[in-house]
Amino acid sequence: MKYKDYYETLGIKRDATEAEVKSAYRKLARKYHPDVNKTKEAEEKFKDINEAYEVLGDKNKRQRYDSLGSNWQGGADYTPPPGFENFSFNFNQGGAQSFDFGGAGGFSDFFASLFGDMMSGGRAQTHGGFGGFDFSQAGFENSSRTTSGRAASLNENLDVTKTLNLSAKEIFERKPVSVTYTEMDKCGYCNGGGYCSHCGGTGITSAPKTVNVKLPKDIHEGSKIRLKGEGKSGNRGKKGDLYLVVHFKDSEYDIDGINLTKEVEITPPDAVLGCEKKIKTLHGEISIKIPSGVSSGQSLRLKGLGLPADRGYGDLNAKIKIVVDKNNSSEVIELYRKIRNLTK
Repeated sequence: MKYKDYYETLGIKRDATEAEVKSAYRKLARKYHPDVNKTKEAEEKFKDINEAYEVLGDKNKRQRYDSLGSNWQGGADYTPPPGFENFSFNFNQGGAQSFDFGGAGGFSDFFASLFGDMMSGGRAQTHGGFGGFDFSQAGFENSSRTTSGRAASLNENLDVTKTLNLSAKEIFERKPVSVTYTEMDKCGYCNGGGYCSHCGGTGITSAPKTVNVKLPKDIHEGSKIRLKGEGKSGNRGKKGDLYLVVHFKDSEYDIDGINLTKEVEITPPDAVLGCEKKIKTLHGEISIKIPSGVSSGQSLRLKGLGLPADRGYGDLNAKIKIVVDKNNSSEVIELYRKIRNLTK
């Protein structure tokens, strides 16, 4: 049985941190996911990536895997980890200690031989001579269906976190916002085993999902909105939560809490002489007076024309931007030349 280097599969060092393992997995999963990459090679690569992360992303599995190291060569060449020198693995052949893995779905034989008991909840059966062996000291978990199922249920992280980009208009109107995202979950047909046609052998399904989000009153940059039961599906019908992290993103306004900033463009003559300018705000169209001698970058504060606050509204800052017409006529250009000469 060929040894599989899971660290090489994810492209990380053996002393990689949990964060580095997760980061490498996410990057590769996005690249080779069947919904993105339709090649046959990508499908196999995606299986290998998930298998590697199944081990290296779990502290106990990684410890068991690391105890074998590169000495795992299969058959007579296999060198057991410390404490297992006199322990016999005898799969369903009677005698010594036997394990019934029950198959590990779409994972490799190497993975199944190491972790099949953890994946399928296989039963450890004791036969004469090994009744006093303490599995907990050897790093093995109790593999009864009840215990492993409960442990898996407790350790499952079914919550999902997404970024929610909001415009000033959406914040101002306070209407429910429709959010659509791709939900990736364990296949409900093969239970993540990866050996059915519904998930294409990956053990993971993906589908678009839309939820309506009611915005709270005290919303701000970095706010977290929790949607209960909208996360991943777990064992025994358990559902995680969806967390939406608010990010203010608007092409027209800069958002600073309840205050807004909007650029107002004027011409050089308007800047020199002053003018009256109509601008659109979230509260409707208004007319503002721009004083003479204004410079680019200066702001006019318009009270009460910002975002909703506990009492009233924030302010709108009209930031002046002087723009020059690129299609000026020759007469206009000549006038500018005269003005420049006069101001020398």
